[in-house]
Amino acid sequence: MLTIALFILVVLQASNYVFSLPYENLRLHSLLSSLPAGYAPHDTAPQPDQELRLTIAVPQVNESGLYVALLDVSDPASKNYGLHLSAAELGQYTAPRPESLQVVTQWLHASGIAFTPATHSGDMLQIRLPLERANTLLDANFTTYIHEPTNTTTIRTLSYALPAHLHEHITIIYPTTQFVPPTRSRQSSMIDLVARETGPPATCAQATTPSCLQRMYNIPTEPAMAQNNSLYVSGFGQEVANIDDLKGYLSKFRTDIKNPNFQVLSTDGASSNGGQGTFEANSDSQITVGLATNVPITYLKTNQDADGVTTDDLLNEMHFLLTQDQLPSVVTTSYVFQETEALASFAQTLCNAYARLGAMGTSVIFAAGDCGVAGGFLQTPADCVDKPFVPTFPSTCPYVTSVGATQGLEPEVAWTSSSGGFSNIFQRPSYQDAAVEGYLLGLGSTYSGRYNASGRAFPDVSAHGVNYLINYAGTYESAFGTSMAAPTFASIIALLDDRLLTAGKPKLGFLNPLLYSSASAAAFTDITSGSNPGCGTDGFPTDVGWDPVTGLGTPDYRELLEVVTGGVVQSSQNTENHACRTHIIGYIEIVVWTSIVVLCNNLIIS
Repeated sequence: MLTIALFILVVLQASNYVFSLPYENLRLHSLLSSLPAGYAPHDTAPQPDQELRLTIAVPQVNESGLYVALLDVSDPASKNYGLHLSAAELGQYTAPRPESLQVVTQWLHASGIAFTPATHSGDMLQIRLPLERANTLLDANFTTYIHEPTNTTTIRTLSYALPAHLHEHITIIYPTTQFVPPTRSRQSSMIDLVARETGPPATCAQATTPSCLQRMYNIPTEPAMAQNNSLYVSGFGQEVANIDDLKGYLSKFRTDIKNPNFQVLSTDGASSNGGQGTFEANSDSQITVGLATNVPITYLKTNQDADGVTTDDLLNEMHFLLTQDQLPSVVTTSYVFQETEALASFAQTLCNAYARLGAMGTSVIFAAGDCGVAGGFLQTPADCVDKPFVPTFPSTCPYVTSVGATQGLEPEVAWTSSSGGFSNIFQRPSYQDAAVEGYLLGLGSTYSGRYNASGRAFPDVSAHGVNYLINYAGTYESAFGTSMAAPTFASIIALLDDRLLTAGKPKLGFLNPLLYSSASAAAFTDITSGSNPGCGTDGFPTDVGWDPVTGLGTPDYRELLEVVTGGVVQSSQNTENHACRTHIIGYIEIVVWTSIVVLCNNLIIS
């Protein structure tokens, strides 16, 4: 059966023969009035013949329908719960609008620029062209800028323009005006354990190890069994996981794991094995392998030539995943950005990619950030004093699960640097309404005007985030942050998926409607002590139930297992629904195919 991706390729090929359209006057499509904080022009100008790789996003045929479909397969109350979409079914929502695709491809052909689809659905077109030509095509001024706090460089433009008739047919072109500094969400301090011969630390109060987390959250040690399960760890730039460090970590803390089910994969096909390894990559890898026993774990590297990660890299990672025949069950990412640094159009494009993954059954998990209500990475604390709080992205995307951090034992309390708050880009999703409105009622007028009470609230959940021991080149570091909590929570979800898949049931996919359901309330330990200071304030306080510091609380694996195995029942009716839906999709494909053939003929004739 033909897929939407094939339909789009036919259109793209046909459009190479269309007659050139006349150019219209260029009109600004994106403009920055000034350089974002921390950036300055670099002394070295880029070469005119330097190749740029740009991606053009075309409006989708039914974007709102995608979000409805996502919730339909993710809400435990829905009869379609767990019936995740296939790539063909997804294409019914994410395929480009035919009229938009036609106009954009005609423009590119008239400009003599080759293009390829960057997604199965064909709503993203990728072009490669010299910098000088990009400047002419887009009336831009691509220049090298330096992000002074991190000493990293990037090529961007402060504006670009498009022919007026293209504005409604192009959502965004990137990377162009997206200035988001490279960042890592990590805090660590060196602890030399090489000389110790007594094994792991004596108590969990001294250091957080796999056995500590297993006891805290009732995580099993038995090996996972499902071979169609997988957990992906996001890696970017020069970060690389070192297998020898991983084996050393396991020899100290998980002596029962002799051969870790672990691999390194690069999105560009280059070899990613070997090398010294980096702390950031080692921590995510060691936490997940140490907790998600025998779950196949992949460290996925994106843009390995860069010095740091940007939001462009996150979207490129999503495009890579969305072209794979088999998607991971879980993706965990320990990188965050200030939402204020992300253009709304780009944030929405990236959030849409996460919705696609969720609709096809992948749980997307992000660290919430490590600077309280200040979000993170501000130049000085004074930057947001007497100003609005700073939420973090992608945690503010409604289609990811955001993880905050806790500290302490029996009871756990909020980690004081854990970020949380409310989005200024995304509206609060309905699955959050009851939980968040209860918190806002108790908060009253506190911090009125400094946050968007109707925005998507985060984090969703939390996990322990302090004193994690990580092996780096034979020396152990004590690591802190939500970037420890996120892979911990992701490991629990991967283990739940293992039990479901082994029983012949679907994996969990997009988690949030399930997490916020009344059935899951007993599966989380409510954290009611602490706050997340920042911006010259004490930050949001914790409270009974959900709060913007620790979310719904910390997970209990056994309780969650009871929820998902008791609530995810694939009846014969559901199976019939899926078969019926597949039949309908096949019929729609025939209709779409016929329409595109007509479109192609019209293009060729014209």
